[in-house]
Amino acid sequence: MERTLIIVKPDAVQRGLTGEIIKRFEQRGLKIIGIKLLQVDRELAETHYDVHRERPFFAGLVEYIISAPVVVMALEGSDAIAAARTTIGATSPSLAAAGTIRGDYALEIGRNLVHGSDSVENGEIEIANFFAESELCGGWARAVDSWVFE
Repeated sequence: MERTLIIVKPDAVQRGLTGEIIKRFEQRGLKIIGIKLLQVDRELAETHYDVHRERPFFAGLVEYIISAPVVVMALEGSDAIAAARTTIGATSPSLAAAGTIRGDYALEIGRNLVHGSDSVENGEIEIANFFAESELCGGWARAVDSWVFE
């Protein structure tokens, strides 16, 4: 089973979309193995966005993610990365399909509501940045798992 990190970003929390976003991932069949509300500090934000450090928008990303609380989730499932990213939609909301989170609720790339890991490797790294192993509840079975996974 793959794992992915999802961040319900400050704009989504402020707009009251947290429940709707969580619901979409759960309805897709992804299993929550860790979840928490937190105020991201500057050090964690800079670590999370380190890949963009040399880009001109880096400082803005950091300021944005620390501006208000976020909800972070570790999700698990078959092809979790692809499933989550399809559920989220294209990075630019104007290119995101209707029925995706960004396609239904976002207008601008700078306020695109949600982050999802882009690879299995980054998912593991990002989850470790936001969760201690003791905060994850992997290995448990939902009653519906046999109806979701072959």
